[in-house]
Amino acid sequence: MTNPLVTKMNHEMLELSPSAILKFNDDVSQIPDLIPLTLGEPDFPTPENVKQAAIASINHDESHYAPTRGTLQLRQAAANFLNDRYGLNYNPETEIIMTAGATGGIYTALTSILNPGDDVLIPTPIFPLYIPVTQLRGAHPVFMDTSKTDFVLTPEQLKETLAAHPHTKAIVLNFPSNPTGKTYDQKALQKLADILKQHEIFVISDEIYSELTYTGAHVSIASLLPDQTILLNGVSKSHAMTGWRIGIMAAPQEITDQLEKIDQFTITSTTTNAQAAAAEALQNGSTDTAQMKSEYEKRRDFMVKELQKAGFELANPDVAFYIFAKIPAGYNQDSFAFSYDLANQAKVAVVPGKAFGPGGEGYVRISYATSMDNLKEAKNSAIHAKIISK
Repeated sequence: MTNPLVTKMNHEMLELSPSAILKFNDDVSQIPDLIPLTLGEPDFPTPENVKQAAIASINHDESHYAPTRGTLQLRQAAANFLNDRYGLNYNPETEIIMTAGATGGIYTALTSILNPGDDVLIPTPIFPLYIPVTQLRGAHPVFMDTSKTDFVLTPEQLKETLAAHPHTKAIVLNFPSNPTGKTYDQKALQKLADILKQHEIFVISDEIYSELTYTGAHVSIASLLPDQTILLNGVSKSHAMTGWRIGIMAAPQEITDQLEKIDQFTITSTTTNAQAAAAEALQNGSTDTAQMKSEYEKRRDFMVKELQKAGFELANPDVAFYIFAKIPAGYNQDSFAFSYDLANQAKVAVVPGKAFGPGGEGYVRISYATSMDNLKEAKNSAIHAKIISK
């Protein structure tokens, strides 16, 4: 380290390691003819009507700052979407903020509520972004390994963890889950809510994959704990709009009034024409989502069948577009080593399970947000390289 100013930067940040997922992707992306089954984004284009809404916004010179909370048109569309799909009631004028993607909502929510020394309960394996944001605030992530309970948090584990951590400020729930493809039904969610309502803690519920629920209907914990929940959702996964960077954050008014400050002092507002596109998606995009979901289901069924045939044990994927697969016995159980071998020998890239926290080692995350042709080619390449058997 040659520049002495580096040591004077934020100490919590200096302690953070770079993203293991991004490093792995950087390492393997140089491999020629690689088939990436790593990406957590739809391979479909943004629907045409949504693109045209953005173009119209540009042509109408809607190029000025939007309100920090988002245009009223989009907030109304978001409120209607949450009500129509999940029975949630949020006032679009006072209880919804449009964020820079769901990840922007994660940053805003955690930054707003955490003080140094607070504990944040995080069931793992989980999308890892919550962890460094918690640490940047000087708070402590408390991991709850769910690998022994089919990758769902049980009431017993939640009770035990809360009893052991009396300084808990919040719990993060990411369901439908990235990376496991698991979720909670009404009965399971109610049991968790009955425990959480006995404690004055925030529930940060990241439900960005809610529209990609294949069996049954998605239930939001905000319907059970409206006064405690900071709800995160958006159009990235459901409407193939990852690059548009529009997320939804909803919470009771008094909480939302405080959340807004972070966005005021960081992003000011999300992009105006992207908000017009998102409003169109939320108002008129349910058919597009249904078509994409139908294709994902076909891919999931193909991958489940082929992986099980090859000896992989799977967390039964009910949602999203991921399969969390146990590396078969006889292969290196170090998920990074196995994934590097798969990339180098079979030209197939998956994400090492260890990157998703405790309980992830020995697994890999496979994304089927790619074409069926790519999935079939990946299967044949892995067989040819003898990474998996026929």
